[in-house]
Amino acid sequence: MPAVKILVESLADEDLTNAQMVNAREIIRRLDPERFHVSTFAHGAADPAVSKRPNTRVVLLPARRQTPRILARFFLGDHDILFYVKASPASRWYMSGRKTWERKRRVSIGTIESQSNWRSEPSISAENIALIEQTVLRCDRLFSNSSAVRRSLEKEYGIGSEVVPTGVDTQFFSPDANKAPNQRLRVLFVGALRPFKGPDLILEAAARCPGMEFVMVGDGPMREALQTRSVQLCNVRLLGTLNRNELRDEYRRADVFLFPSRWEGSPKVIMEAAACGLPVIARRDYEPETVIDGETGFLVGEDEELYTSVMLLAQSAALRARMGRAGRAHVAKFDWDNIARQWEQIFLESVANTKRALD
Repeated sequence: MPAVKILVESLADEDLTNAQMVNAREIIRRLDPERFHVSTFAHGAADPAVSKRPNTRVVLLPARRQTPRILARFFLGDHDILFYVKASPASRWYMSGRKTWERKRRVSIGTIESQSNWRSEPSISAENIALIEQTVLRCDRLFSNSSAVRRSLEKEYGIGSEVVPTGVDTQFFSPDANKAPNQRLRVLFVGALRPFKGPDLILEAAARCPGMEFVMVGDGPMREALQTRSVQLCNVRLLGTLNRNELRDEYRRADVFLFPSRWEGSPKVIMEAAACGLPVIARRDYEPETVIDGETGFLVGEDEELYTSVMLLAQSAALRARMGRAGRAHVAKFDWDNIARQWEQIFLESVANTKRALD
């Protein structure tokens, strides 16, 4: 059987930290090169794990007029599958014209990685929502990254989807076997500094727990305000955006992972923290399947529960260790190697279904 040809609408640049782009790279690098030929895009130097993968083509985009170059690849490429369709101008043009101009039948596959009540989240513009509706939601096959995300899509749009979880590299994100105890309990937050992520609650927790150290990794529109407020506290550090190795180091140095965000899909930072052996405190609002309440950490509702959970973990090293071990064991099922095998089956099924429909 000839290799299935997949065009991935993503950027493979090594230095890009966008979660969806990182996810796409993780999947690409693990696809069997004998069964899958992959093409994707880049602005500059591509991640070596992608560019050095056999049977892979990285299409270098110009600094300007990128949409025509991408669109030409969509229509004129010889791929069987367009994967990881984005809310982009190129995708909008493609989805509106594919039935008229496409040379052969291809399968478009999109992913939904957040709740679908986008109009209730102020940081998402009406224009961006319209673009999502005109692109990703028009794909031939849709996949949500959790059962809660699938239910949200069904509720908001009446659209069904299948579930393939986000993965985690458990070989890279792993505990430090030689970790020395911290003099002060270290609580870590990783995420965009945006209101729905709740980074201000990290500062409130720090104010309530002056004997602990709170480390925040990430950037966003709230950074300046958070930096100003943190000056009044002596136990908060804002580190900004870190590369992959630096981020792993912070997970390994921490004792607890605190993630107060209320509006998510299946956040990968939760899995990375758990893979590094940290107990996780997260919200039950989006029903994260990667945290088992009371076993691998705590799922909380109100803010007071969040602060109480921090105190419970601070009081017991044995509890932290037990939950950390359980968390790493639990997220092993979400290892990217397992998730990539699921995608391989989906790609093969999609091509086989298309072939049967044409016969």
